[in-house]
Amino acid sequence: MLYKFFIVILQYIIKQMGATKTDHFTAKQNSIALIAKALGHPARIAIMEYLVKVDTCICGDIVNELPLAQPTISQHLKELKNAGLIQGNIEGNAICYCINDKTMNKLQDYFANLSLKIKKKNNCC
Repeated sequence: MLYKFFIVILQYIIKQMGATKTDHFTAKQNSIALIAKALGHPARIAIMEYLVKVDTCICGDIVNELPLAQPTISQHLKELKNAGLIQGNIEGNAICYCINDKTMNKLQDYFANLSLKIKKKNNCC
């Protein structure tokens, strides 16, 4: 799956980045880094994959899909929402989540442009 490739690359970038000051980088770089950081945990990857798989907003089903406690899942959902990767709507006593297409498109565009630049270079070590 194309998203898995992007996620692995982002996790690598974040690990290599270390602790730096964000004001030394562009808004776009900071934005992509924030998204990558949110994707830097396997539980969050599993949540994203589940949301893509069900292809609809879900309200409480995630707890049944992952081997984690409900408060832990809630914290991961919060991180994904803060990064803009998912959206949440309140329906009664529950919050229903779905993929934020705008952020996923931004991420896909970033890697598409990066891939094009790599292909044009064509002189890998």
